[in-house]
Amino acid sequence: MQTIQVRTTQNVFIHYPVASVGDRILAHLLDRVILIVLILALWALLYSLDIDEEWVAIVVLGLPFLLYTLLFEIFMNGQTPGKRVLNIKVIRLNGTPATVGDYVLRWIFAFVDIGILGGAIAVILVAAGGKGQRLGDIVAGTSVIKQVEQAEITAKEVFVVADSAYQPVFTQAIQLNESDIDLIQRALEVNRDLGNVQPMLVITEKLKTQLGIQTDLPPVKFLYTLIKDFNHLTSR
Repeated sequence: MQTIQVRTTQNVFIHYPVASVGDRILAHLLDRVILIVLILALWALLYSLDIDEEWVAIVVLGLPFLLYTLLFEIFMNGQTPGKRVLNIKVIRLNGTPATVGDYVLRWIFAFVDIGILGGAIAVILVAAGGKGQRLGDIVAGTSVIKQVEQAEITAKEVFVVADSAYQPVFTQAIQLNESDIDLIQRALEVNRDLGNVQPMLVITEKLKTQLGIQTDLPPVKFLYTLIKDFNHLTSR
């Protein structure tokens, strides 16, 4: 599976699986179908209301055609209905959510790499670039990733709050914050889903130094223990 390596604000590298060309094409086609249904429904509404002003029809039918992708990506956090079905989304190359400005840049350049030659430019760039980027992504500094199922790990391991009788192993966990816990979770997920241990090893060493902890626990056990301790200490 092709991946991209992004560098977080905590200076840790995380690998994300890149959405395949096939997934992106299928998402785009699904969005076209939804858009056609939407435009037909609006046309039927105009007809039923007996509105025959040409400018009204142009506005009502043209705006959804132009703004469909942009508005959905802004309000659905980097996804359109098609992307959501295919479980893919837009992110920045530093691993953070894309901004409104990023979505606008991708939308503008879509008229070039998707609108010209039937999307052939986009397909070639995504397939050959190595980071899953079409022209709009290159300009905006974004890519489209495949989201990995995380329900099992979050439900059973990461967000389990210890019972009242639990005794924290590392009381230094109280010095952490929610961003630290989120980063630990992401490193554990990358290890589980992609078999990439490097982010987990890096953050383990950083946390041992930051918190002044000496332990022989394996990295996975150590990080899960920190999360459990943090949840217990902050839930009081």
